[in-house]
Amino acid sequence: MATRRELLAGGAGAALAAATASAPAPAWAGRPPGAGPAGAWAGTWAAVPTTVPDSAVGTVTDQTVRHVVHASLGGDEVRVRLTNEFGPVPLVVGEARLARRSGSPASTDTVPGTDRRLTFGGRTSVTVPAGAPLISDPVRLDVPDGSDLVISLYLPGPTAVTTVAAFAYQENVVAAGNVTGARSVTPAATVTQDYFLSGVSVRSRHTAIVALGDSITNGANTANNVNHRWPDLLAGRLRAAHLDRGMLNLGVSGNRLLHDPHPPAGSGAEAYAAYFGQAALRRFDRDVLAQPAARYLIVLLGVNDLGHPGTVAPESETVSAADLIAGHRQLIARAHEAGIAAFGGTILPFKGDTLGFFTEDNERKRQTLNHWIRTSREYDGVVDFDAAMQDPADPLRLRPAYDSGDHLHPNDTGMAAMAAAVPLRFFR
Repeated sequence: MATRRELLAGGAGAALAAATASAPAPAWAGRPPGAGPAGAWAGTWAAVPTTVPDSAVGTVTDQTVRHVVHASLGGDEVRVRLTNEFGPVPLVVGEARLARRSGSPASTDTVPGTDRRLTFGGRTSVTVPAGAPLISDPVRLDVPDGSDLVISLYLPGPTAVTTVAAFAYQENVVAAGNVTGARSVTPAATVTQDYFLSGVSVRSRHTAIVALGDSITNGANTANNVNHRWPDLLAGRLRAAHLDRGMLNLGVSGNRLLHDPHPPAGSGAEAYAAYFGQAALRRFDRDVLAQPAARYLIVLLGVNDLGHPGTVAPESETVSAADLIAGHRQLIARAHEAGIAAFGGTILPFKGDTLGFFTEDNERKRQTLNHWIRTSREYDGVVDFDAAMQDPADPLRLRPAYDSGDHLHPNDTGMAAMAAAVPLRFFR
């Protein structure tokens, strides 16, 4: 992989590229990130587990939760990571099964002959300790690159749903009884969350890229069931370029770099802020370092740190540009310590946003942070999302063709532009 810092063409561009062409090898250079040992495991799909607001905790009893997940990287064996990390009591899973998905993008039907029972230490029924994840035994299944998998969990219950990935942008279903092995199920409910599920890995000698971010990385305002989040579309670019890499989306809506959710007492945010997840600095070890074969990191964080204080967080959590830079430096240091190459994404413009984030002071902080990301040479490369997404007529705003309507989140077309802004040579 090239060691010089690179910017998206059309950003600060040639001058910075020339200035950094002779940059010294980064701290992780003694541990090449391009490939892992034969027979190793690599992440192919991931999600950020969060707790659930007290008012939103539901119960599943004698039901099967059937999830659809998108495998970015293929392999011939699979492992599944369950999570009870925010559960106050042990989680009982009566049976779990895995298969390839068939049919339309919204289908949860399975391909005949691909159904496999998951075991955990040889057991078909398992108890996941409170506050812990649990990884399945390997199961043989040919998984093509870019295919969809169906993962079905039978919860004999009653089971309080306390650990979820709240914004899946995928329609999963809940069905009566233990129908984990059925080709097709009759939904009792459709949910766009992942229950007690946070990762899938495949046996592969290839490595994985982690996208660490907030709602923009998570896929906010994109269409369900079509995998139009920018990390998914980047994975498609990688496959087309014959660069086999797992692509792991560890974005979570509302996430901040420096603070956990802290809604003001009595505010409407108390009904949903728990879904924002722990601060990136706090969740970094679980969501980045623990990912199988993670060797690359793309960071896009900071807009919620700017916008939440005074809207869905107290004013006392107002941050400075220096605070954000210090947080990013911690991510870089922790990534390099683990042999992971870290790439910094500039914060997208958000003037006129409907969430109340934009102020002149927040814009000054965004500009300061973006300038540091572009010019400090502390990240191993730069993804200039800001340059790619700004409106040429007003660079403080999102380009209208990329705007989902709230002037903060990109639409599906904007997500494609973000994926196109990532230099593939970072991963060669």
